[in-house]
Amino acid sequence: MRGLGQALAVLAAVTLLWALPVLLPPADAGPAAAPMPSPAPLCTPVPAPTAAPGNAAVDPTAAAPYRAVWVSYLEWQQVDFSSSAAFAADIGAMLDNIASLGANVVLAQVRPFGDALYESALYPFSHLCTGTQGQSPGFDPLALLVAAAHARGLEVEAWVNPYRIQAGGVPAALCAQSPALLHPDWLKQTTGGTYLDPASPEVRQYIAAGLEELCANYDLDGIHFDDYFYPTADPAFDADAYTAYRAGSGTLDLAGWRRQNVDDLVALCWQTVHAHPGVRFGIAPQGDPATNLATQYSDAARWLAVPGYVDYLMPQLYWGLDWPDPARRLDALAGTWAALPRADGVTLYAGLGAYRIGSGGNGESWLSGAALAGQVQALEHFGITGVGLYRYASLFANTEQSALAQQECAALAALWAAPPAG
Repeated sequence: MRGLGQALAVLAAVTLLWALPVLLPPADAGPAAAPMPSPAPLCTPVPAPTAAPGNAAVDPTAAAPYRAVWVSYLEWQQVDFSSSAAFAADIGAMLDNIASLGANVVLAQVRPFGDALYESALYPFSHLCTGTQGQSPGFDPLALLVAAAHARGLEVEAWVNPYRIQAGGVPAALCAQSPALLHPDWLKQTTGGTYLDPASPEVRQYIAAGLEELCANYDLDGIHFDDYFYPTADPAFDADAYTAYRAGSGTLDLAGWRRQNVDDLVALCWQTVHAHPGVRFGIAPQGDPATNLATQYSDAARWLAVPGYVDYLMPQLYWGLDWPDPARRLDALAGTWAALPRADGVTLYAGLGAYRIGSGGNGESWLSGAALAGQVQALEHFGITGVGLYRYASLFANTEQSALAQQECAALAALWAAPPAG
């Protein structure tokens, strides 16, 4: 635990952040939000952000082509957290494998279920560290990961799931420090799990404070969200909040109101991250812009086109070049994204589905041993030169398709080791 003097300073800083107005692109904001109450005594230094949407974005491509690998909570389940030495050995091998591809960015999932794989005053330790949520492993995994990655010339982006608390029975038990128990009024339930309420201004400020904590306490290169926004399209999910919004003179329909809630979160997070020079903020939405808009209420096309939301988008184009449904093929979706308006300073990348290696019947290229390398080359036709590979274990711990995975890695390494054409 932190000392009393630091804790008091932290409380003051968090209170200041929550008291500040958020600068957002104009929209129907609905009724004014109540001020955020001071959280239970789990706080961390969060200086107030000063950047506003429209400022010059960090250029994530300035140093080198963006070549990323996702490391998810599923990978963490296979890592030894029993001691700092055991953890360092496991992540050292992982990072060496990532570097061997020619990749240069690690998208490390550090907040999967309203908990943390790092020392946080806002979120309890993840159950992935010890088997019990809220129990410290006795060291700071993220601090070790960042140091080990940077020593190898790899960048680290902290991958955060903003709303998810519990899904599919994972984690099996929530500790007393979980936001679900500290703030039950922030929760929404679906048939599949428990989520923070996207309509709550207090939730948005809490999520942003968590990003401020990460950026202030760790030498990160970026903050990364994936495609988890609204977990359901069911009108009952937030019917009470929407009714209150309309009663307060709100004019948006349900879908527009939900999209505005997500827009508000994304703009606030961009603003918070941009208080830290050199740290980028990016999102990997689903592969189809229309699906994002209709089912998760994430207006990814707007984020690409309007300054102040993201530094990059990396839509998940996971189907490959010869998928049976032509509308889902990589070239069709890449062309759709590449044709969208794009603000200055916002970059378009593509997420590729390494987990499909060996999936016969979903396109013969997935059986070739060079599917991913072929996709990387195809993307260049659309001016998309940065990619993310989902996920690490599909490439380096693929027990079902070991030989094909090794061939895919070799093909990527050869491609990325080659000098640029021309």
